[in-house]
Amino acid sequence: MIKNGSVLFKNMLERVIVMIELLKSHTSVRKYKDEPIPKEKLYEMIEAAQHASSSHFVQAYSVIHVTDREKMEELGKLSKNERQFETAAAALLFCADLKRLEHAAKFHDEKLEGGNVESFIVPIVDTAIFAQNFVVAAEAEGYGICYIGGVRNNPKEISELFELPNYVIPLFGMTVGVPARQNEVKPRLPLEAVVHENRYDETKYESLLKEYDETMREYYRRRTRNKKDLTWTKSMADFVSVERRKHMKEFVQSKGFLQE
Repeated sequence: MIKNGSVLFKNMLERVIVMIELLKSHTSVRKYKDEPIPKEKLYEMIEAAQHASSSHFVQAYSVIHVTDREKMEELGKLSKNERQFETAAAALLFCADLKRLEHAAKFHDEKLEGGNVESFIVPIVDTAIFAQNFVVAAEAEGYGICYIGGVRNNPKEISELFELPNYVIPLFGMTVGVPARQNEVKPRLPLEAVVHENRYDETKYESLLKEYDETMREYYRRRTRNKKDLTWTKSMADFVSVERRKHMKEFVQSKGFLQE
């Protein structure tokens, strides 16, 4: 009995190590091999993703599996990411969704109060966790993915393309397939930069971010493709100094969110 228990523990430990290494090996994939993903396999991974944590078990998300080639091409154009979809074996559109909850409330003669901030935050978080669960499942099966945040470039047109009703907004797309090549993993921020003990400490950023800048500069210089001389803080400074997608507030409100 003890021997069998030891073997079981060893097997579990090995699986944990493999999973941790899988998570740390993530890279975005933008070119895929010409290999299809069986629909049953894709849906199995989506079903696994459904077991993600969900606030109050609302499960406030939906995913559109785009199989129509014309719609896929239009999604690529509207998201300004045509290249991402050219070789993808599967294309998905992840949506924050309160529509099912509206129907559930009607079953009991209640009204969905979906215009407050909390009712906006919950489906956003639910959808993100659901999507990341799918990513882990897909990468565990040997597939690669790329998030397509460009969906928010034209959310109104994309909503019309996929007939998204009120209380459903497209958050991001995702391409999936067998990677055509293996990209180098980008070094993440130092653990000390994201973990704070008992209180938030911003005094450490001065030194940590300078160190990280050198790490990223070296990474960009040495990586196989698209070499460049760039630091993380410069990249972020350029990014955050420009107001982006100003249309999103009006669009989100037009779908019934953030009314209060």
